[in-house]
Amino acid sequence: MLELHNIHKYFIHDGSRIEVLRGIDLSLNQGESLAITGASGVGKSTLLNIMGTLELPSQGTVQFMGTNIAELGEADLCKLRNKEVGFVFQFHHLLPEFNALENTMMPAFIARSSRKQARSEADAILKRVGLGDRLTHRIGKLSGGEQQRVAIARSLIMRPKLLLADEPTGNLDETTGEGIVDLLLRLNKEQNLTIVVATHNLRLAHRLSRILEIKEGRFHDNWGSA
Repeated sequence: MLELHNIHKYFIHDGSRIEVLRGIDLSLNQGESLAITGASGVGKSTLLNIMGTLELPSQGTVQFMGTNIAELGEADLCKLRNKEVGFVFQFHHLLPEFNALENTMMPAFIARSSRKQARSEADAILKRVGLGDRLTHRIGKLSGGEQQRVAIARSLIMRPKLLLADEPTGNLDETTGEGIVDLLLRLNKEQNLTIVVATHNLRLAHRLSRILEIKEGRFHDNWGSA
């Protein structure tokens, strides 16, 4: 489903070249669950952004469902991100002036779905993630775990093939974090949803089917399969 070949990423800072990724290769199948681990600053978030087409690599190719994303224009990339890729971040980036239902509906509005259809889809996915009684609660009235569930619901409303989660339990207590992991794994199994999680949480990582660690800009398969 997703193929990365010889991915390099570097940035120029004060005239110096800072290399973050130095030859990443990855083949990801539909329905797989992958944890990407590594110390802070090694490029986990950068790699997720490249996988989700938010950033382009400095070198190398990314193929999504057989399409080389370098050949797509910005409009097509936006459509791909909206319909095929879901994003969940440590800082959920929910809109505080809207309630759970309205936040979840946003990707459907971007895709120009009708309000009736967007509301129906958002209602269904929020109930699926256990928030059926919180639909009209504004974000500030929800707990941290509930807010993250809204973020997951928002990422799934377009029924993507790939879910990318960047430290999804980083701001949660252990019990709440375990609940979020349970939810992600249930969605992975029930919907054959491909999930990639960047995390420092090794307990979370070992619950996924595969773990890869980034060191010095490259993958090291030190953990084996979960």
